[in-house]
Amino acid sequence: MSSPEEHRSAVASPRARLGLGAAIVVVVIALAVTVAIGVLRSSSSPVEAVTIDRGGATDAAAPASVFVHVSGAVNSPGLYVLDDGARVIDAVAAAGGFAAGADEAAVNLARALSDGEQLVVPLVGAPGESSSGAPAGDGRVNLNTADAAELDTLPRIGPAMAERIIQWREANGRFTSVEDLLAVPGIGDKMLESLRDLVAV
Repeated sequence: MSSPEEHRSAVASPRARLGLGAAIVVVVIALAVTVAIGVLRSSSSPVEAVTIDRGGATDAAAPASVFVHVSGAVNSPGLYVLDDGARVIDAVAAAGGFAAGADEAAVNLARALSDGEQLVVPLVGAPGESSSGAPAGDGRVNLNTADAAELDTLPRIGPAMAERIIQWREANGRFTSVEDLLAVPGIGDKMLESLRDLVAV
């Protein structure tokens, strides 16, 4: 006949095995749930967009441009978009270079270009632009290069008005048309008409 201690041990042994088995089942179920959650998350996660680092450049930081109509004795006349600050030599190069018979000496290659201007490259013997940018030999005063003394030679332009023209040019850049004179304080429509045929840009 077994003792009470042996009887308790025999009863406890199946219980212990049952508890151990239950614990293993719980662990297996927990692992299965964890794996299932991981699979579901990975399958439902959106694809991350790949971005290209352009050094922080944006459209707002894009360089300014000027539109220049190149015509005359060049190989490919047309409208060209150049970087702001481009010069005549850049426009000629964009238009395919000088054509045969072009009067290269009549063009100031170092002159800065302005937005909306037309650059005409003349043939040898044809009227062209002087180094100042005004048509050669026509006697007009170039508003973009003239000093106070040259401006003072114009009718109704005294030393004070000549200084205002120069100050406007220094503050706003090149005159792009004769009409820009209207922006100079003291010059109105009547004075502009009296100067129109005497000045160039």
